Formats: sequence, C-alpha cells, structure tokens
Amino acid sequence: MANDDANRRNPNDMTLDELRDEIESIDRELVELIARRTYVADTVAEVKSAQDIPTTDESQEQRVMDRAGENAEKFEVDSNLVKAIFRLLIELNKVEQRENR
Repeated sequence: MANDDANRRNPNDMTLDELRDEIESIDRELVELIARRTYVADTVAEVKSAQDIPTTDESQEQRVMDRAGENAEKFEVDSNLVKAIFRLLIELNKVEQRENR
C-alpha cells in the first residue's frame, strides 16, 4: 500500500511524484472523513428534529473546538488553522440542519 510505504520512508528520499501521490491519497482520506462526519451530523440533526431540540448547541460546539485545538497541538499542526476548518464544518452542518427542518 502506497500510504504505508510513504510512512516508512524518509520524505526527503521520495520523488516529487511520490510525494504528490501521497498528498492525493491523504486528500482522498480527508474527503472520506468529511463525508463520514457529515453523515453523522445529519443523523444528529434528525435526532434533534425528532426530539424538538434546537439546532445550535453552543456548549457542544465549544467542546468540539476545544478538542480540535487539543488534537492540533498533539499533532503539531497550527491550532488556528484546525479550528478554522472545524468552525467551517460546524457552520455548514448548522446550515444544513436548518434547511432540513
């Protein structure tokens, strides 16, 4: 599997094409994870609607943002960038939840 090979190799020993292939693989995984997250968020929206729970839950959103920041630090990724991505995901989910009510 190319992904496993790349993890074992020093990136400095990889060709530009191999590095680009690795990025392409990662991008595919990111899209798959976003799709999974969106599916679960849609299911949450259905539960909220069935139980007449408000779309927005600020305390839950804060927990998600805190967790995103902690994970960013753990993986040594810019926390502001990760939080911006999660803020966008949350906002898109909220818009979709409102439209489907």
